Formats: sequence, structure tokens, C-alpha cells
Amino acid sequence: MPADAFTELRPLLFSIAYRMLGSVSDAEDVVQDAYLRYHRAEQDGVEIESPKAYLSAITTRLAIDLLRSARVRRETYVGEWFPEPLLGDPAAPDPAEASAESDSLSMAFLLVLERLSPVERAVFLLHDVFGYEFSDIAAIVERSADNCRQIAVRARKHVQAQRPRFEASRERREQLADQFVAALSEGDVSGLVEMLAEDVVVSGDSGGMSPSWPRPIVGREKVVRLLGAIARQLAEISGVRVERAEVNGQPGAVVRDGAGNLVNVFSFDVADGVVQTVRSVIARDKLRHLGPLADIGELRAALRAEGS
Repeated sequence: MPADAFTELRPLLFSIAYRMLGSVSDAEDVVQDAYLRYHRAEQDGVEIESPKAYLSAITTRLAIDLLRSARVRRETYVGEWFPEPLLGDPAAPDPAEASAESDSLSMAFLLVLERLSPVERAVFLLHDVFGYEFSDIAAIVERSADNCRQIAVRARKHVQAQRPRFEASRERREQLADQFVAALSEGDVSGLVEMLAEDVVVSGDSGGMSPSWPRPIVGREKVVRLLGAIARQLAEISGVRVERAEVNGQPGAVVRDGAGNLVNVFSFDVADGVVQTVRSVIARDKLRHLGPLADIGELRAALRAEGS
């Protein structure tokens, strides 16, 4: 297969692997491994009618195998586990036809998928998100087409019961994200009260490193106090800034140090005109793919120095 043909298929393969695994690095490894296996099959004289079908099958099977081992690792994970965030361009257009894809990329949706078994997740994603026929999915997961239909029905019920709701108005979502960034940047969080749901939840994935929140913070008053404390800390460290960002297809924010190095990523769930959930990813291993990272130790030292 010519390199340009693989380049054309790579976004689809990565989309499947990332939604299966919730890990950018693992998804990239799976896609590269799938390509190498495809290349070896060609060299061995295997006739491949459809590169897309062949590579989709390999990618999905590799992801299923890796997900089974990842589940064991996540059982001993320290603190909350979130998918590795993907950043996009907040100024990019958001065509209506891409909205479903954005929702299926969101942190909230990926966390719902965590409750499915690896095969259930594969069947649901391939059929409901990527539009594969059950006959093709059956060959990929090595089940009958009828069995795949039953798996899809079961998985769909689980997903629909827990599926996150998103604000229909993209404009409102972006407005709330802008307000969040302004509040943290300016240190005035009083304006956040009206934009937060009464039972808003804030949680973080630190991978066990400090600073960390051992459990979610629930309730508007507690969340406003927490965000106020964060805003004051950010204001005390020279050069640290909060910027709007597109996080997993949804409006969000990032924090950077004075050199532009990444500190952490915030994602929001917005529904009914207010912020329902705020997630913060500060775990170093979850952010390395996004570029240079800030030295958290230096930031803490700077904060202590400012407070002394």
C-alpha cells in the first residue's frame, strides 16, 4: 500500500484506537503496529481487497487486546482516571455534521465507554459512531453478525443510560468557557456562581502526583471556593496564564507557565445553559503528547517564594 494511501486512512484508524483506549500514545502505537502488520502481509503475498477493512480489523483487535491489559492497570491507578486530552483549534468551524463526532470524542463520553467490555466497546463504536455494517464488524471481532447486533443493543442501552447531555448551543458553550477563563485569569470568581450548576462536580486526574484532589468536589459553593483558591494561586505566580482551548471536541481551557509550557488542561460539560462538570488533567504522562510541560516543582517553589 502506498504511503499516501495509509496517510489517508490514518485519521480514521487513530479515531477508532483513541476512542477504544482513551490514550493518544497507545492509539498511535496501535495504528503504527497495524500498518507494519499490513506491510508484512503484503510482502508475504496476502491478497488484500480493502486496505480500509483490513487495517480497521487489525487496529480494533490490537486495541481490544491492549484494553484488556489496561483495565488491570487502571484498577491500581492512583486517584481519578481520565482519558489523555486532545487539543484542537477553538476558532475552527464546527459543521453540524461534525457535532456527533465531537460528542463521541468528549471526555464524558469516553468515560461512559469505560463501563463497556472491550468487545462491547468495539462493536458499539464501529457501528454507532463509525457506521460499519454488522457483517464487517462480525469478521473483526470474530463473532456472528446476529451476536454483534445483540452486543450493540446491550451496549447502546448502557451508553444511553449514562450518555452525557451537551448544550445544544455551541455559542453558549463557548461563552461559558470564555467566562471560566476570564474568572481564573482575573481572580474574580464571583461571576462563576451563575454559570455553575447547583450540583456541579469538579474532579482531577493527577496520576497520584501533587497537587491532587483525592475525590471529586461537589456543589456550587465548594466549587466556587476551590476555583477561587486556584485563581489566587495562579495570580501569585509570575507569567502563568489561562487560555481557551478546544478539548476533545468541546470548549475547554489550558494553563501555561511564563514560557508557554503546559501546566494542565480543563474540560467542561455544559448542559441546560450551565457548567455541569469540570475535569482537570495535570498528570504528566497524560500531557506529554501536547508539547513541553511546565515544571510543577518550580511552580510550587515560586508560589512558596511569593507567599514568604
